[in-house]
Amino acid sequence: METREKVIIIGGGFAGLQLAKTLNNKNKKVIVLDRVNHHMFQPLFYQVACGRIEPSNISFPFRKIFQQSRNTQFRLTDVKSIDPANNKVITDGAEFTYDKLIIATGCKTNFFGNKDLESKAFGMKNTQEAISIRNHVLMTFEKLILEKSRSDDGNWNIVIVGSGPTGVELAGAFSEMKKEILPRDYPYMNFEQLEIILVSSTEKPLAVMSHEAQEKSEKYLKELGVKFLSGEVVTDYDGDKVYMKSGKEIPSNNVIWAAGVTGNVIDGFSSENLVRNRYIVDRFNKVKGYENIYAVGDIAYMETPKYPQGHPQVANVAINQAKNLGKNFLRKNKNEWVEYEYKDQGSLATIGKHRAVVDLPFIKFQGLFAWYFWMFLHLMLILSVRNKLAIFFNWMWSYFNKDSSLRLIISPSQKNNTQQ
Repeated sequence: METREKVIIIGGGFAGLQLAKTLNNKNKKVIVLDRVNHHMFQPLFYQVACGRIEPSNISFPFRKIFQQSRNTQFRLTDVKSIDPANNKVITDGAEFTYDKLIIATGCKTNFFGNKDLESKAFGMKNTQEAISIRNHVLMTFEKLILEKSRSDDGNWNIVIVGSGPTGVELAGAFSEMKKEILPRDYPYMNFEQLEIILVSSTEKPLAVMSHEAQEKSEKYLKELGVKFLSGEVVTDYDGDKVYMKSGKEIPSNNVIWAAGVTGNVIDGFSSENLVRNRYIVDRFNKVKGYENIYAVGDIAYMETPKYPQGHPQVANVAINQAKNLGKNFLRKNKNEWVEYEYKDQGSLATIGKHRAVVDLPFIKFQGLFAWYFWMFLHLMLILSVRNKLAIFFNWMWSYFNKDSSLRLIISPSQKNNTQQ
């Protein structure tokens, strides 16, 4: 009887999950390792942070996904290092051997080495961080109304650093929350003084998109009352004020950092295998210097004639790299392996109700139709029918009522260990 090849996948994000699904019920023994027990649909984290949808609506337990699988297992564990010489993955609870190893650990928020920013500002790369943003912003208003503190010194401002899709989507959602929801929740507070501030190091928002998308998104932000600060670089944050290179200061207790990401690199590799915290891979996603170790998605750095500086760190690249690698694994002859080539399918972002921008390879459009297109596409990418229906219901409820019932403050319980 032929022994099945043992494939270990580290990370269950877009790339890791797609690879596992491609190899599902095939003649491979697949083990997925992740520090959380669920896959997360990151493009909608901002809606969790703004209380529009529940975290469970965009989270999918791995054990449920692979419930009917005959060859795929999941292990909840935190990978500490890799021992390539002995084909081992060392975790906080066990060691795993492998025939092939795939690193799909994705990215984390990049605070560029600033420990104050890292400890006091919020990133938004996982479910816990999105929930923490929601908790913190709502607690700001609860404390103000309880302590009767002055709000006109700007301490309740919501500052978002970074004007990519995440930044503009957050700014638009919080602006609508300020206009439609908060005045009804806190009728004795004057929210005219609350500012939603988007800080950008570029002159226009959505710098990676077309000129039309940049111009229209800036117009939408202004219509929503978002204060857009262009050409500004944040240098520090002390918990009360945001400091910028130009010398400007912004008072705020709510700072969300969406200004960059860096790879989740695992110990066990030399710096020769890395470029900008990403593993150097060939056109087959094989890590430089190794025959049985691969990297896919955001953590992989692949140079091609079309992308000499590596591919953009977006979901489309991750999904299709993983799909291509999985199909290669299933080919009997390695000479039949197909090189990966990225086909840009476009980009899009929403900036509030009826406002979105879409750049497709063959057409660019903005406004109402772009907003419907954005909603349809994201809804189709959600994994389960149940979750699609739940999100659709929440969206329709918010659309017609201009409200949401999901503004729950959920904090970890503090056990009292004091002896009586």
